[in-house]
Amino acid sequence: MTNQPRAAKIFISLVVAMTLGAAVLMALDHQSISAGVFSLASYSSLGPISDVIATKEVTARERWDKIEVFYSNSRGGNIKQLASLNGLTSEEDVNFHFLVCNHLGAIDGQIQPTTKWLNQWSALPGGVWYGSSTTIRICVISEGKSPASDYQVNRTEELVQALSRKFNITQKNIEYPKDWQL
Repeated sequence: MTNQPRAAKIFISLVVAMTLGAAVLMALDHQSISAGVFSLASYSSLGPISDVIATKEVTARERWDKIEVFYSNSRGGNIKQLASLNGLTSEEDVNFHFLVCNHLGAIDGQIQPTTKWLNQWSALPGGVWYGSSTTIRICVISEGKSPASDYQVNRTEELVQALSRKFNITQKNIEYPKDWQL
């Protein structure tokens, strides 16, 4: 019974230390408090990358030799909304293989494969893109002037690493936007 005051002091000290530690970590994070704290559970609920890169068709290792990551130049959305914003009649007409969503339109960091990826079709040159038929295109929802979220950056990096391992794509054949945070 003589240890009760000591135990209470230790408990209060732990609570204060944990509160101060959380406050310091939140102050060092570039997200606002309203964005919420980082949650490993919400990150892991996005599913494994291996499920995202699965295809309907068997793919030869030589099929793809480049990866391009680019911004959507839109504030938010998912594949269907992005197709509509670009005046396309169907989400099957988008000209990329993967979409990395932010919190506006889908879960932050969610990766959506397109019909082009599932069927192993090439992106088509034209408009502002003149790439090759062997380039995997990854669209990240962002206007470009505001950076991609931490979830988007981490998930994009995981996706790029998994694709480069699977198709033996070298680092020199991977392109990111100019202001990408590596």
